[in-house]
Amino acid sequence: MNGKLLAVGGAVVLLLAGVGGAFVAGLGPFQAESSGQDLSEFPTETPDSDTASTEDGTNADGGAASTPPFAFTVDSIEECGQTCRDVTSTLTNQQNSTAAEITVYTRIYAGNSTDDGDVVWEGSEDVGTLEADESYTTTRRVDLSFRDAYAIEQADGWITIRTTVETADRTVTLSDQRKVA
Repeated sequence: MNGKLLAVGGAVVLLLAGVGGAFVAGLGPFQAESSGQDLSEFPTETPDSDTASTEDGTNADGGAASTPPFAFTVDSIEECGQTCRDVTSTLTNQQNSTAAEITVYTRIYAGNSTDDGDVVWEGSEDVGTLEADESYTTTRRVDLSFRDAYAIEQADGWITIRTTVETADRTVTLSDQRKVA
């Protein structure tokens, strides 16, 4: 009888270890549906050569701080599952000219950092062309693994959203931090 009990106990321990390992690795039923894109070469902002900003927000040439070329807003977040959200966002061209060949890259990080190890979701969207003051609105599904959702919970519910807007002639990076849980 003790041999059977020991064998069943060993099987239960192995099963729990396997489930725990899958959870930690984000595999099996714990795996998130990815955006389907590998953004290993995430673009970064290119510095403007015409003005340099000082710490107080004014330009080095003495003028007032300029309006950023793009505005990115999160319009709504709707629950589509325990670790799934449908996120509607809008990109607005705030320039006085047309922006062409626009691609938007977004990474969501657990917590208030942008360390590569904290990435919980990434995706990109080809926007095309936006005239001056024109906007583009889209809804993307952000489906996290249980592991990624746990990482956000461990960061007190905070996420950092880093959005890079790449156009034919410039690249601009915008960051926002939100408490989501």
